[in-house]
Amino acid sequence: MAKAKATIFFCKECGYESAKWMGQCPGCHEWNTFVEAPSQKAGASGSRSGSAGGGLGGRTAAGRFLAVTEARPKKLSEIEAAGEVRTSTGMEELDRVLGGGLVSGSLVLVGGDPGIGKSTLLLQVCRNLAGEGHRVLYISGEESLRQIRLRADRLGEFLGELSFLCETNLDLISEVIVREKPEAVVIDSIQTMYREDAGSAPGSVGQVRESTQTLLRLAKENNITIFLVGHVTKEGTMAGPRMLEHMVDTVLYFEGERNVPYRILRGVKNRFGSTNEIGVFEMCGNGLSEVANPSEYMLSGKPEGACGSVTACSMEGTRPVLLEIQALVCRTNFGMPRRTAAGTDYNRVNLLVAVMEKRAGIHLSDCDVYVNIAGGIRVNEPSLDLGIVMALASSHRDVPVDDKMMVFGEVGLSGEVRAVSMAEKRVQEAAKLGFTTCVLPCVCLSRLSIPPRDIKLIGVRNVREAMELIGR
Repeated sequence: MAKAKATIFFCKECGYESAKWMGQCPGCHEWNTFVEAPSQKAGASGSRSGSAGGGLGGRTAAGRFLAVTEARPKKLSEIEAAGEVRTSTGMEELDRVLGGGLVSGSLVLVGGDPGIGKSTLLLQVCRNLAGEGHRVLYISGEESLRQIRLRADRLGEFLGELSFLCETNLDLISEVIVREKPEAVVIDSIQTMYREDAGSAPGSVGQVRESTQTLLRLAKENNITIFLVGHVTKEGTMAGPRMLEHMVDTVLYFEGERNVPYRILRGVKNRFGSTNEIGVFEMCGNGLSEVANPSEYMLSGKPEGACGSVTACSMEGTRPVLLEIQALVCRTNFGMPRRTAAGTDYNRVNLLVAVMEKRAGIHLSDCDVYVNIAGGIRVNEPSLDLGIVMALASSHRDVPVDDKMMVFGEVGLSGEVRAVSMAEKRVQEAAKLGFTTCVLPCVCLSRLSIPPRDIKLIGVRNVREAMELIGR
């Protein structure tokens, strides 16, 4: 009688392993996250080679055995600290999110909703890299070569050493990568890849974990930049075990709505740069085009002289982005008024409504309140508080705010307007786009080193002073 295959249970959120199923994970304390997977056989996943830092040797990704070497730690002075060399992707918006370009030997995970443009973005990156003389390999487990060709024809001309492969067996893919020695590889997608010795179906938690570990070892040992395309769940998080995001060097999320032409690439993890940067793209017929000035793009179509419309400034990393905040306040027809927020935090809007009632004497308890960030972008920065308050007051009083006025500032529970970071960059962005007045916290006004000459600065201490500016 054949011996039953041993199985283990592990948490798909944090990777905690257990011999039996448990309702709550002891590691991350999440409920119903344990899944069953076959136990990994000894030596099945391969060991790190001696070049990766002195392992015990074993089988490499290509299947060759290496000599056993002794593990020896190194002092900091013995480690080579060569200058970090970055390679431009040919897209300034993507380079900004990556921290200046691609780093050799890095593993980059790109996630997003189906049809948002992940494959199109990476195919354009491959075209740019191949056009600059780099060897690039695009591996697809979801599309045939004919489908890739049809999509590539819409993007334009492809030149250079760019090769395509349709395969899902990671053992064969590893052999191709080691043999071809590309400088950049795209895996589309990680959920379709599988290893025969993992013993589970493609897309399962165990397969995703083992496949990512194999690709991580390939990237580090061969100094290859590897892009992984990842699916997302209904909650908007990356599908697969949570440790997937911990294993890779960079995690990028491609955000946007299908009925909105622009897309936002946001970095949520980056070992080689900032995690607050965003890149803005527009989906066109021939692929994704970069939006060099997101502020001007977000304000396009802003109505003039409309009540409840205020321009505010948000910081995305080091980039100031001007946004239009729209508010609508009207008498409710029911006993309980409605509160709706699109593009910002719903609880934050409720907090600001309470501050307006208590500190500014504006009664909204019998009114429906609707707040929207125009353009479909989602922002949770506290600097938008003052803009939301002024938009609500403008709609309630039915008095418009000056179209050439830009506001920013955080509002506290006492009604005070608190300072925010990078005030000078926000003011300079407003002046560059032709705004003549800027309302900001008094604390920020006193800290400006060189106030712009072509814009009027008004400092406010609380929400009452800010509401007095409506209608001027």
